[in-house]
Amino acid sequence: MHLNLPEKRYYKIGEVSEAFGVNASLIRFWEKEFTTIKPKKNAKGDRRFTPDDVQQLKRIYELVKERGFTLEGAKIELSKSRNLYQQNQALVSRLVHLKDQLIDLKNNLKK
Repeated sequence: MHLNLPEKRYYKIGEVSEAFGVNASLIRFWEKEFTTIKPKKNAKGDRRFTPDDVQQLKRIYELVKERGFTLEGAKIELSKSRNLYQQNQALVSRLVHLKDQLIDLKNNLKK
């Protein structure tokens, strides 16, 4: 799943829920169920999600929505594979960046 979010330090709950195509209430529910999601809150209580929070939500989304895990099953899977998943995500990000650079290079060679 590719999220269409700009690179920012913090994201509003509306931005996050829109990127995932779910209601903000589901994001709040997952925040309560999964202790790894800890958004900052301003004086008004508005949530501000970090890129790390978004990555955690992405993993939860993949497990629950795409692979059909129960919440308890997702919690177990997350605890088992946290390190491996982070390594894989870093590798995927680097590969996507490399692919974009190669496409740019290819396009510049055609000019």
